[in-house]
Amino acid sequence: MNLPLRLLCLGLGWLMIGFAVAGIFLPILPTTPFLLLAAGLFARASPRLERWLLEHPTFGPSLRLWREKGAIPARAKIIAISLMATSFAFFCIVSKPSLPLATVVAGAMLLPALFIITRPTA
Repeated sequence: MNLPLRLLCLGLGWLMIGFAVAGIFLPILPTTPFLLLAAGLFARASPRLERWLLEHPTFGPSLRLWREKGAIPARAKIIAISLMATSFAFFCIVSKPSLPLATVVAGAMLLPALFIITRPTA
């Protein structure tokens, strides 16, 4: 890989790590997809950083499980779906949306929820 492309992948990988860290504290921002993107970018640019991420004590097991089996741990599924439902309830209570808006938001949340539910469980 040429140097400019490698630097771009490294920069984007670290940006994804930053988004993932922010996602730990912001329930609307997911953590895992950003970590998966970071692992993929690091795989192209720096095997050392990819290894660091895959061997990370907190994030590594889930990333390796996804990479090897496309599976999501049951606990992670429960937490993700619960947070989505709680977020939707909070949205409805606080903003009192019209029925069409609530339907659009529910639909936007339902698609990722279905994706999570239909993945193999580890």
